[in-house]
Amino acid sequence: MAMADLASQGNGKPVALADIATRQEISLSYLEQLFGKLRKGALVKSVRGPGGGYRLARPGSDIRVSDIILAVDEPIQATRCAPGTPAGCHNNKGRCLTHDLWEELSNQIYLYLSSVTLEEVVQRRVLGTSGMFHGSQSAAAQ
Repeated sequence: MAMADLASQGNGKPVALADIATRQEISLSYLEQLFGKLRKGALVKSVRGPGGGYRLARPGSDIRVSDIILAVDEPIQATRCAPGTPAGCHNNKGRCLTHDLWEELSNQIYLYLSSVTLEEVVQRRVLGTSGMFHGSQSAAAQ
């Protein structure tokens, strides 16, 4: 939400985190933590001084939603198991019967978020075939 706000409000000029916090109803201290990580991830640049704030480090068309999520260390994971380890979520370290289902869902979420740019989010061009599928499915049921 904060990155979409920055992309839509900035127009190349710095945007104050306090303004983003107010518009998006997000804690300013939480945004400060996130934007520190986004800056280290080279997704935003900070501008100091009067009229300072943050701006995108590159065009929104070059920033994928997955880039944002990875930069702030938010795992895309639908399982309780630790990613990349053979140990499962059961007490005996075994994997549950549905582990592969949820692991694949995590992969699909990552693939989808990798296909969506920040620019598409800001321009509200995210709904695609998934939206049409649900619409056509309900039309067929009628």
